[in-house]
Amino acid sequence: MAEKRDYYEVLGVPKTATEDEIKKAYRKVAKKYHPDMNPGDKSAEEKFKEAAEAYEVLSDADKRARYDQFGHAAFEQGGGPGGFGGFDFGGGDMGDIFGDIFGDFFGGGRSSARRNGPRQGPNLRAAVRITFDEAIRGVDKELDIALKEECKTCGGSGAKPGTSPETCSRCGGSGQVVYTQQSMFGTVRNVQQCPDCHGSGQVIKQKCSDCSGTGYIKVRKKVKVSIPAGIDDGQSVRIREKGEPGINGGPRGDLLVNVQVSRHPKFQRQEYDIFSTEPISFTQAALGATINIDTVDGPYTYTIKPGTQTDTRIRLKNKGVPSLRNRNLRGNHFVTFVVQVPEHLNSAQKEALRKFQEAMGEVREETSEKDGEKPEKKGFFSGKKKK
Repeated sequence: MAEKRDYYEVLGVPKTATEDEIKKAYRKVAKKYHPDMNPGDKSAEEKFKEAAEAYEVLSDADKRARYDQFGHAAFEQGGGPGGFGGFDFGGGDMGDIFGDIFGDFFGGGRSSARRNGPRQGPNLRAAVRITFDEAIRGVDKELDIALKEECKTCGGSGAKPGTSPETCSRCGGSGQVVYTQQSMFGTVRNVQQCPDCHGSGQVIKQKCSDCSGTGYIKVRKKVKVSIPAGIDDGQSVRIREKGEPGINGGPRGDLLVNVQVSRHPKFQRQEYDIFSTEPISFTQAALGATINIDTVDGPYTYTIKPGTQTDTRIRLKNKGVPSLRNRNLRGNHFVTFVVQVPEHLNSAQKEALRKFQEAMGEVREETSEKDGEKPEKKGFFSGKKKK
C-alpha cells in the first residue's frame, strides 16, 4: 500500500493555516477533482477522496492537534476517524462544503439561499429605427412601451381584496428547500429555490381578479429615448429602471433599446470613418477644378489638382462620425474620385477631341468614316467575285 501524503501537502496549505484557509483550499481541490467533473477518471477520484480525508481531519481542532503530534499514526487504530472508509461525510461542516460544490455544479448551493431576498427585475427590450444623419447628430425618440405597473385593486400583493398571501407550507417562508441524497461519499445536501412559491416564501390562495395574482397590470406608456451622436447600427441604449418590476421589493430592471440605422444612399460608415465616391469630369480631372463635395456637415469646397487620376482618394479630416465618449473627437471622411468618360459626343466635341489627340502626338488611323456613318468594309470577301 502506498504511503499516505501529508494532509497539509494534499490541500496545499502550510501547517500554520487558519480554519478558513483550510476550508478554502479544500473547496478548490474538491471542485478540481470531483468525480462529476472527471467522469471515469480513477486518478481524480482518488485525489478527491484524499482531499476529503485531509479536510475531515484538519477541519476538526481535536483531530488536527492529534495529527500534528502523531501524524497518520494517530488514526491507525480503529481504521481511522470513523464513518465511510474511516471518514464521516454527514457532519454539518462537510455538508456545507458539499452544498457549495454541488451548488456550483448544478445551480443550487448557498447562492439559492438568497433567492428570496430583494432582486432586480428582468430587463425589457425594444427597437427603434433612425436615419444615417440622426445617428451622426443624435436624436430624441419616443417609444410606446407596455410597462407593468402595480395593481391598484390589490396594492401589488396579488391577493384578492380582503385576503392576503400566506406563508408557503413547503419551505416555511424561507423561499428554499433542501434536498439530501446519499452518494458514495456520504450524505450530500443541495439547496434549491422552492418550486411552490418560486423563492418568495409566500403563496396566494385567492388571487386578485384584475391582475390574476401577479400584482401588476400592463399599461401603455410613452418613454423618451435619447440616442447619442455617433451611435452605430446594432448598438443599444440602456434606460435605467424602465424594465420589469423588481422581486421582493427589488428595483425595476432596465429598458434596452436596440438602434437600427438605415442605409445612406451615398455614405458608408466604418467605425468612426465615412467613405464616399465623387464623380468628376475628364476636363476637371485633366485641368483641375473647384467642386463641392457632399459631407454630413453639408457641402465642402475642394480644389482638384490638375492631372488627377481616377480612384484617387483624399481625406477630409474631422468630417466623420463623432465619438460616443467625446463629441469633440471625430473620424475622417475619405472621398474617392471617379473620372467619368462622356458616352455621347456631338460633332464639335469629337472634332475638339481629335485636335487634342493630334496635339498629344497620337497617330490617328485614316478612315473614310463620317460622323454618323459606318466605315466601308474591306476584306477578303469584299467586292464582286470575278468570273
